[in-house]
Amino acid sequence: MGKFSRAELEAAFEKYKRIKDECSRTGNWSPFADQFTKDCYYVEHAYGEFHGREQVRRYIVNVMAPYTNMSFPFDWSTIDEENGAIIFQVQNAFPKPFKDDGTPFMFPNITRLVYAGNGLLKEEQDWYNPKLHAGNVVKAWIAAGGKFESKEKLVMMHDKKRTKSKDGFL
Repeated sequence: MGKFSRAELEAAFEKYKRIKDECSRTGNWSPFADQFTKDCYYVEHAYGEFHGREQVRRYIVNVMAPYTNMSFPFDWSTIDEENGAIIFQVQNAFPKPFKDDGTPFMFPNITRLVYAGNGLLKEEQDWYNPKLHAGNVVKAWIAAGGKFESKEKLVMMHDKKRTKSKDGFL
């Protein structure tokens, strides 16, 4: 048995999903950081490591700037009670235009959250394959008429050779 009950972990996960959905709906990603402890650790393997709530806030606001209304439909989740963790897969779903079949352009992402107690998270780690999934999906979305809301403010750590277009990086 872990430090936190399954019910408390489930409540924290539901809160996380509500906040993420609200950020996507409003386009304001600043509140996303408020669900983390002041000394949290956040790893986004394509963009780097972030230490503390305010670094997470700067990261999430900047990374989401080109597509503030991207949504994240959940595919599956599991709770690791012993370690106070929640592991899940979402789809990073772009806003309209959609594919010819009416579904969003999207790619998968696996995330691990670690709960700190008192309704706050102390860690998040995200995994996906930018080369295989994200890049091709972004290109297809743009080809279908998708437009960035702003220029890209962050460049992936491993992808310094991308070609910059007038709308950002491809």
